[in-house]
Amino acid sequence: MELRLALGLALLCSALQAAPAGPQRPRSAVGQFWHVSDLHLDPTYHITPDRTKVCSSSKGVNASNPGPFGDFLCDSPYQLILSAFAFMNDSKEQVSFMIWTGDSPPHVPINELSTKLVISIIGNLSSTIRNFFPDLQVFPALGNHDYWPQDQLPVTTSEVYNAVADFWKPWLSDEAISTFRKGGFYTQLFESSNSHQPLRIISLNTNLYYSPNKVTVNITDPANQFAWLEDILETSSQKQEKVYIIGHVPVGYLPYARNTTAIREYYNERLVKIFRKYSSVIAGQFFGHTHRDSIMVLLDEEEKPVNSLFVAPAVTPVKSVLQTESNNPGVRLYQYDLFDYSLLDLWQFYLDLRDANKKNESNWKLEYILTKTYGIKDLKPESLYEMAKQLSMPHSTLFEQYYSNYIVSYDKTILCEEGCKTCQICAIQYLDSSSYTDCINQEAMWR
Repeated sequence: MELRLALGLALLCSALQAAPAGPQRPRSAVGQFWHVSDLHLDPTYHITPDRTKVCSSSKGVNASNPGPFGDFLCDSPYQLILSAFAFMNDSKEQVSFMIWTGDSPPHVPINELSTKLVISIIGNLSSTIRNFFPDLQVFPALGNHDYWPQDQLPVTTSEVYNAVADFWKPWLSDEAISTFRKGGFYTQLFESSNSHQPLRIISLNTNLYYSPNKVTVNITDPANQFAWLEDILETSSQKQEKVYIIGHVPVGYLPYARNTTAIREYYNERLVKIFRKYSSVIAGQFFGHTHRDSIMVLLDEEEKPVNSLFVAPAVTPVKSVLQTESNNPGVRLYQYDLFDYSLLDLWQFYLDLRDANKKNESNWKLEYILTKTYGIKDLKPESLYEMAKQLSMPHSTLFEQYYSNYIVSYDKTILCEEGCKTCQICAIQYLDSSSYTDCINQEAMWR
């Protein structure tokens, strides 16, 4: 009840603060949907005096400060995942659907998993989501860990694709399931009684393009997904549909690694080209994989902003022992225009893991509202581009806030300066090789 009241008041206040003169968009014209990613359940997680044995995902390293909701050196205990879904359910937010962008199994050595175990974990989490939200439409995507051995997703039908297709039958059409069985991707229309046109969801298997995937080396169009994607987008263009692209591994450059695309560079260039060509059809793109919270704005060849892309942070708080930062667990709510599916806002929620473990209760909170934090009017490409320009200013306090949100309020004392900031700024604005390289070469500008 308190959460509901707080959300209602925050919405009311933000509506009043942002109210321009003239006619207002009625509240009923706004739709909402959830986005969850990278659950990474570790079924071995348990509290024990021997900290090397708290979880398999710490790979023998001492867990740092394990509690009922997890540890920063471990993947998610089931209790953490249950708390996330309970929070979403109890919030009573009116949502049209949920997107779930993959990665259910834990980060453990290859011999500690198997095809059977991976299938079992994906099945477990699929039914967990269905139990919490029995009547909600869910659009899932496969992650690189949703296979065994991890990353090696195939270009033809497989035991995993078939088993997962069966788990996802309650959510997907027969045609979507049939496509999914062949290559781990699908498309489906979302019909809404509130909208004058349907929304098309395209769930890509971007794991086929992921650098560690040895199966697809030297394959020009793995599983013919590029040809299929262009065909779907061309049809959508002719029918004047709007499209949301969802996937696990994002397009573009990694914000934490210089000159490194998340997928192989050849595939990245090809996807960027397709997304530019059909940018008027695509109303939003949503990914996971990095475990961090970031945005990208796709520019066309004339550097005009044409697409908004979002990478959602993980539910798992895991980091390797060598990493200085991790993320608090996060889930998010998007608001969109029911008329044309353009994105209006993003509400990021998080669990302060240290606090939750100390108090033995999960108090999920609002971390930020994107338009309010960055002073923009919506999440359209032009607005995100304006935001990116603000972030790229030297000594930008707004960038400090962005980086704190990037690591989901993990540690306010961690700063991202010089080379770190360059990587972030260039990854936000430049998704193709030549423009990204130009950006990196102008490094002095971001200092």
